[in-house]
Amino acid sequence: MGAAGLAALAALVVPVLGPRLVADRLNPVIAAQPWHVSAEAQALHKRLAIADLHADALLWDRDLSHERPEGHVDLPRLDRGNVAVQVFSTVTRSPRGQNYAANPADAADNITPLVIGQLRPVQSWFSLKERALDQAARLRALAEADSGRLRLVRTRADLDAVLADRRAGKRTVAALLGMEGAHPLQGQLSNLAVMEAAGFRLVGLTHFFDNELGGSLHGTSQQGLTAFGRAVVGELVARHMVIDLAHASPAMVRDVLAIPDARPIISHTGIRSACDTPRNLPDDLVRQVAAQGGIIGIGFWSDVTCEGTPAGIARMIRAAIDLAGEDAVALGSDWDGSVGVPFDAAGLPALTQALLDQGLTEAQIAKVMGGNTIRYLRAVLPQG
Repeated sequence: MGAAGLAALAALVVPVLGPRLVADRLNPVIAAQPWHVSAEAQALHKRLAIADLHADALLWDRDLSHERPEGHVDLPRLDRGNVAVQVFSTVTRSPRGQNYAANPADAADNITPLVIGQLRPVQSWFSLKERALDQAARLRALAEADSGRLRLVRTRADLDAVLADRRAGKRTVAALLGMEGAHPLQGQLSNLAVMEAAGFRLVGLTHFFDNELGGSLHGTSQQGLTAFGRAVVGELVARHMVIDLAHASPAMVRDVLAIPDARPIISHTGIRSACDTPRNLPDDLVRQVAAQGGIIGIGFWSDVTCEGTPAGIARMIRAAIDLAGEDAVALGSDWDGSVGVPFDAAGLPALTQALLDQGLTEAQIAKVMGGNTIRYLRAVLPQG
């Protein structure tokens, strides 16, 4: 074929196939067969209003309006799983050699090659702000093109409208836009208004490395909020935006909890006393977040549950209820977050079955599967 021909072929094949192969490898569904779900669990599942606090599907180059063989989330699978509310997070940077213990802030970035390989807009190759805005634009475009199946929620009124439509028989999903780590602000408080206008309503302060706001749970400094971080949190409170501490250092968690009117959440995590891993915050901090009116989203992957099965997730949910109370526990799957999970969005009835097997009442299951998240969002989001 010749060197020029091979280069041209690579230029076509790598952007088209490479990112999809990466997505398929990093986001497996680890169950070989569907989990057993009883008729009782299926009937209960259909009655639930289900909400999930964390999915990273916007990172990957696939059309979420159609079901795909790779990954965990798209609109058909959300519908089959009876999901009413889904938070979509934008991932803009992750350090090379990523781990749960300590990642240097200046490590090479894993996301930049993916963004380039997916042929995203050139400005997103070099700017974390533009990278987040590009992912946000993809969600807005999906909602505008298919508003009957997905609607972007900015206010309490938006959320209530979607839920009312679902009670009337429509299958619309309420989508909230989140930011996994606030480094796309690029150290400028004025960029928060830009992100808010783009539709962002949930902001994780850090991800896998320390940033301008302060220390990550997986960073090297373990510091609390910086002066800039305090300013950002104050603005988030004033703008009625959700503060997410899923990857925050213990010192940062304590600093946020000390800020008046802050009501943070932990969107995707496990309980340290039930699964002793550095990915899970200490129990006392989880309890304090719940006591301040926040909610705790339990993840679906084995690094936070210590068992990658529906039963393992259900046991972690039970541990969270025992620690923080049944009104503070929610779902935080981390679908499409470079993790293996026991089921995708369509397989959620398996979790309802596991919660019944764990001995939770129907009222408790309704709270955990979505009621607590919906109640929290109605309290925190701007009225509209």
